[in-house]
Amino acid sequence: MTISDALTVDQVIARMDELRAALPPSDGVAVFNGMYLTVTRLVRERLDQAYFDDPAAMAELDGLFAGRYLAAVDDDRAGRRPNPCWRPLFDLRATPGIHPLQYALAGMNAHIEHDLPLAVLDTCRSLGRHPEQLATDYHRINDLLAQVEDQVRDELLPGPDDLPVAAPLMHVVGVWSIDRAREAAWASVLALWELRRVRPAYQLAVDALARSVGMVSRALLTPLDGATALPGS
Repeated sequence: MTISDALTVDQVIARMDELRAALPPSDGVAVFNGMYLTVTRLVRERLDQAYFDDPAAMAELDGLFAGRYLAAVDDDRAGRRPNPCWRPLFDLRATPGIHPLQYALAGMNAHIEHDLPLAVLDTCRSLGRHPEQLATDYHRINDLLAQVEDQVRDELLPGPDDLPVAAPLMHVVGVWSIDRAREAAWASVLALWELRRVRPAYQLAVDALARSVGMVSRALLTPLDGATALPGS
């Protein structure tokens, strides 16, 4: 994906709506897609509400950010291997014993800790900005992500009928925190920005980031005895 491939927010929503209609609810990618569609709709609303200091820059960031997830979808559909950060979600999307909450958080892990820093850098290159010029609105985007993550946890946490899986599930998903992910993503933005003119070092850092994020996603997708699919799936 290149900077010129950036989608509009409305195009992103349309693509995710298509995926929502095409994928069965129990599909791990569908679980993440539904959550991310909610985030993107919130961003679309905020762009019209003076929520961001620079709505044009945030629209650009949103398109570039979502484009990295949609590129993984396109790679998978074409029989290509997605970026290493996304491979666990796509490889394990139909694995028995993985709870829907695990899919949601594994997708967030890949998208926030890997895709978000690179999308910020793409936005800076596209608009001729320094990352610090986007920092305030970046954190507002993160607030929307956190809001939706809270909703997803509430919706997908095991109920009274799922008590056997509750303890192991909480142990697995408890290793991941959206606050730590957001902090790590911003640290990656600043580190990669400093490396941008040293291309070999920059590419090594990006490749290492993809692999390390993928390792965490694979750990989040550890199958659990007794885990159930989405209700009605």
